[in-house]
Amino acid sequence: MSALFEPYTLRSLTVPNRVWMSPMCQYSAESTGPDAGVAGVAGDWHLAHYAARAAGGTGLIMVEATAVSPEGRITPGDLGLWNDRQAQALRRITDFVKERGAVAGVQLAHAGRKASTDAPWRGGAPLDAGHGGWQAVAPSALPFAEDRPAPREMTLEQIDEVVGRFADAARRALAAGFQVAEIHGAHGYLVHEFLSPLSNRRTDAYGGSLENRTRLALRITDAVRQVWPEDLPLFFRVSATDWTEGGWSPEETVRLAALLREHGVDLLDVSSGGAVPGARIPVGPGYQIPLAARVRAGAGLPVAAVGLITEPGQAEKAVANGEADAVFLGRELLRDPHWALRAARMLGAGSVHLPDQYAWAV
Repeated sequence: MSALFEPYTLRSLTVPNRVWMSPMCQYSAESTGPDAGVAGVAGDWHLAHYAARAAGGTGLIMVEATAVSPEGRITPGDLGLWNDRQAQALRRITDFVKERGAVAGVQLAHAGRKASTDAPWRGGAPLDAGHGGWQAVAPSALPFAEDRPAPREMTLEQIDEVVGRFADAARRALAAGFQVAEIHGAHGYLVHEFLSPLSNRRTDAYGGSLENRTRLALRITDAVRQVWPEDLPLFFRVSATDWTEGGWSPEETVRLAALLREHGVDLLDVSSGGAVPGARIPVGPGYQIPLAARVRAGAGLPVAAVGLITEPGQAEKAVANGEADAVFLGRELLRDPHWALRAARMLGAGSVHLPDQYAWAV
């Protein structure tokens, strides 16, 4: 038997295996401008991209960071869930994913000070208004890097608005057919910016102490949990460390995880980094698995591990040893959409359903 291919149940939802697709931005949505009504809409690329991984045996397909508002996008090509047209376009994806026996999830996000940039393959430079850009916002008026423009510090009214935007996006995610919602609190985007002392210099109720820096994360969690069905799970993605002195730490992550559990989060998606450029990250095979294991042991909250998990035996070990309850695969699924099918054969698991259209090739 393979631990990696055992079903996993959270609330009333059972995911058929523990091989999950990490949210990875495609920067390929329609992007004619937030006022034109068609920005952030999923197209044929997204359907083909996610359908291939569902057909390849992946148990949970987590759709990429999907902005809760126009100014919350990383690039003009990001997906969005701030209007009903966007939700309707995503329905094609969730319908196909579920037809293949997989589970459809979506990551709800706001880019904060890392918003308004060009696509990575065009250099990822900041965009000004003349080139389709917009004013970024953040907890404090601190740029992400020296060559980036300073964001505008958010007012209390804007913070309240963002909380409402996450709840509205969660309602649309449900209407679009998603069965898992994930709040993006990692990689230097807005929620993480409030958590980390490196980006949060506020002196009001949202800055300073750990209680204050976690306030926005917990408010958003409460707002989403209130509109998300009681029988469906809610995830939270966190950067467990900033890998920089004076930044967000693993100890704080364990404390946050315990709070998130009390506020209705069912699983922590444990990543790291992204708060500041130039952090010294000890990248290597499975380098973030120990962070996930630490959170699981310290907070009693289920976790998924991510980060250079490439080999079936490596993923199997993480789940079988109790270091993680599931693994999120990123770039490896870009390279091989049928990774789960290959892993099932290598591990001797017969629980991944091969599409009838491909069965003759076995």
